[in-house]
Amino acid sequence: MSALKKIREEKNFTQEELAEKSRLSVRTIQRIEAGTAPKGYTLKTLASTLDVAEKDLLISDDSNNQTETEVLVEEPILIVEQIEILNSTLIKIINLSSLPFAWFPVANFLPPLLIMIFTKEKSPVVKQIISLQIFLAIISPVIFMIIAFLKLGSASVLMTMIGLTLLNIFIILRNAYEIDKKQKLRYCLNFNII
Repeated sequence: MSALKKIREEKNFTQEELAEKSRLSVRTIQRIEAGTAPKGYTLKTLASTLDVAEKDLLISDDSNNQTETEVLVEEPILIVEQIEILNSTLIKIINLSSLPFAWFPVANFLPPLLIMIFTKEKSPVVKQIISLQIFLAIISPVIFMIIAFLKLGSASVLMTMIGLTLLNIFIILRNAYEIDKKQKLRYCLNFNII
């Protein structure tokens, strides 16, 4: 039992009555009775209200020291990380849905985007898949136009088109393999477009 509780009960005060007389909060009195040592203004106010010496409020009963210590021990707050369980089959389908349009970079992100919207699978991996396809949809025409403006010939334009298509197919297939094995992407951006 804390010294404050013992003195308060001897004087026949409830916690609320002591709080009202001392103009301290009931919560402050509860904390002190639970084992927090009063300090400064709180200590002086309680000593004056109860008409006892300040040192009397700092002494606790030794016979109940063990239970007081047990009361003071607070349970640690456990922070549980949410582990996102990936639906790897659906994510692979979303990734592979870009394959039919790999040759047409402007539309290659539409099938995965539509599947994401309809299935409501909005995991970071899916967002990365779609962001990568949008990035390729932006960068591929730019590269194609640069080659066309350089007037290197129709063969170089055709080779660029084939090269960009094969690169996109490789990225899609490699990411599908990594999703299957490690549940993450091999090729991804450092940012999300969506």
